[in-house]
Amino acid sequence: MPLARTSFAGEDPDMDLLPDRLPWYITGPLLGLLVVGLFMVANQPLGASGAYVQTMKAARQEPDTVGWRVWYFGGIFVGGLVATVLGAGVDVRTGYDAMFAANWSKPVAGIVVFLAAIVMGYGARMAGGCTSGHGICGTAQRSPASWAATATFVGTAVVVTFVLTSLTSLGDLSMVDGVLR
Repeated sequence: MPLARTSFAGEDPDMDLLPDRLPWYITGPLLGLLVVGLFMVANQPLGASGAYVQTMKAARQEPDTVGWRVWYFGGIFVGGLVATVLGAGVDVRTGYDAMFAANWSKPVAGIVVFLAAIVMGYGARMAGGCTSGHGICGTAQRSPASWAATATFVGTAVVVTFVLTSLTSLGDLSMVDGVLR
């Protein structure tokens, strides 16, 4: 499977700089090596919500802040910025095209996303971590709590998808020429 490529705007498309998306068989093993390497070096798991918590601790100048997690959290944004600059440029997307294609109004979509974010944040806090922390690192450590949390994340996603596609017009959408309709 060839990599999809992007190049600088206005340049020859054969002058590829960054891949649009790496295939799973490259990113999966790299992520696995990152997780194993982090355990070997720092004996700590990798997770986005943990990095967020540590960044907030640093902002409040709490003494027990884990510094590398703050850098990791900042690196998420810097990496996105670098990919934008080196890639095809800014492509503003909401990620909620299906809602708009199903004729949801912006206020309704906004309320749904806001409530979903609250539920996700609460769930991550109650579960002691997010999907990346439990699903990647916790399961690698064979943590029963992480396996249960990951099963809950996946099961909930399946149920919510079923409900949304069955009870709303989201189930009537299809991809036509790369556009949801």
